[in-house]
Amino acid sequence: MSTTDSVKVSGRYQISLPSHARRELGIEAGDRLLVVVQDGMIILLPQPQNYVEAMRGLHKEVWQGIDTTAYLNEERAAWSTSDED
Repeated sequence: MSTTDSVKVSGRYQISLPSHARRELGIEAGDRLLVVVQDGMIILLPQPQNYVEAMRGLHKEVWQGIDTTAYLNEERAAWSTSDED
């Protein structure tokens, strides 16, 4: 679901998150948000409690169909032969 809302920046440079956005993302009072400025936009992301768990499985499609053990062995072999040059 995609919605657009307008929020007002207070005199203390604070904003209030719309309730539907808080509910949809599970944001509660005291939670921390990451602030990303990119291409003239501000992006707010819930800060993960556990970065390892949040990144688990990220880009796993890159390794589909590849024998990772063979790949690592080839890389290690390349490192040892490059030192001999």
